[in-house]
Amino acid sequence: MTLDEATRAFADLLDARTAYGLAFSGGCDSMLVLALARCAGIDVAPYTLVTAFQAAFELDDARDGARDLGASLTVIEKDILGQGRVCANDPDRCYWCKRFIFGTILGAMARDGRTVLLDGSNASDDPARRPGMRVLGELGVVSPLRELGLTKDDVRALSRELGLFTAQKPNFSCYATKVPTGEKITAERLAEVAAREAKGWR
Repeated sequence: MTLDEATRAFADLLDARTAYGLAFSGGCDSMLVLALARCAGIDVAPYTLVTAFQAAFELDDARDGARDLGASLTVIEKDILGQGRVCANDPDRCYWCKRFIFGTILGAMARDGRTVLLDGSNASDDPARRPGMRVLGELGVVSPLRELGLTKDDVRALSRELGLFTAQKPNFSCYATKVPTGEKITAERLAEVAAREAKGWR
């Protein structure tokens, strides 16, 4: 899909009369959603939820990307370690984490008068390997990249065409994925993971 085709597809898929919110991680996928929405004249505001599960550079990327695209970023800081179902780290941890993230963003959006939440899931994402994707349907989250059949390769190609700095950004899993399932997630355990992880990529 060319950039012009993707822009037209976004304009056809989304409603120019609707005020959208976007779960904005600062990664390649959500950055492209914001860029294409702005190209298509869609009102989308990015929201970034900051927790102990993410590396500090992810927030830097989100801020830089929103600034580059002329969008006002809302940063929400939450104590994920206070979420018992998440930190129990059972096999359904990702599901409960996504419910917490998207639910928190939807609450902030409601206060801002925004009604529909978008995310950056793409057509390459496998729901069988991403249990958190169940939450999308439950909360009415719209995934434009996925609905338009855009794969990860498409996302990177369009990002390069748009000159987005995230075009070659690697995929970074959250710190919680590095704690073995069944082992309780604590601040100390996350600090150990963070010490082993890359401090950045740019």
